[in-house]
Amino acid sequence: MIVQSKRDIQGILEAGKVAAEIMHKMADRLRPGISTGQLDKIGEEMMIRHGAKSAPMLLYSFPGATCISVLPEVAHGIPGSRQIQAGDLVNIDVSIELHGYFADTGMSIAVEIEDEKVHELCRICLEAREAAIAAAKPGGKVNRIGNAVEQVAKSYDLTVIKNLCGHGLGRSLHEAPENILNYYSRQERNRLSQGQVIALEPFVSEGPDMVTNCGYNEWALVVPEGFRVAQFEHTIIVLEDGNLVATEW
Repeated sequence: MIVQSKRDIQGILEAGKVAAEIMHKMADRLRPGISTGQLDKIGEEMMIRHGAKSAPMLLYSFPGATCISVLPEVAHGIPGSRQIQAGDLVNIDVSIELHGYFADTGMSIAVEIEDEKVHELCRICLEAREAAIAAAKPGGKVNRIGNAVEQVAKSYDLTVIKNLCGHGLGRSLHEAPENILNYYSRQERNRLSQGQVIALEPFVSEGPDMVTNCGYNEWALVVPEGFRVAQFEHTIIVLEDGNLVATEW
């Protein structure tokens, strides 16, 4: 989507604020013993309270209001009876529709993990997300974003997940540009427009650069056991005088 009016900007910002609030409230309740289904219910009840709808449920019949992935799951984890344990690295991904506008945000959370490498991985992924936001410029090539993410990961001897990427959104959850890669691609020649709404979501990995289907459902995507992957996501509006981060919290 390319915003056409102050109303469009306000609509994206309002949706982003609600998505961010839901995600952070869920993160606040994340602790050992809670099930992913219980956590999802918290998110769903907040959506109802705000008059919002779950985007993946609305558009794709996803079996949950939010995606909650527990490693080795990296993305699209289905909420259910699984109880969170100390030592889990959990990703919460919240995408909503509010009054016709969509926003998407996500974060990885280390649950009572003492291993400093895991916290460093999350910090590096946050750095990669900030680099991606800074690289998104009106008229700039989309592949500048992937290059920025990849360079941050490489500087710490880490990799990026190549088959998970950011995307355009606004009036739907997935719009053009459909694949904002987290690595540099010479074949990517598209450019961003003034007012373009995009979701940037680096996936930074300790080793694997691809995810695969888990095999036990059609949704969850995983990496091999023993490897950690972090993801942080913001929805932004690309503007000449400075990008607006809709899902800031």
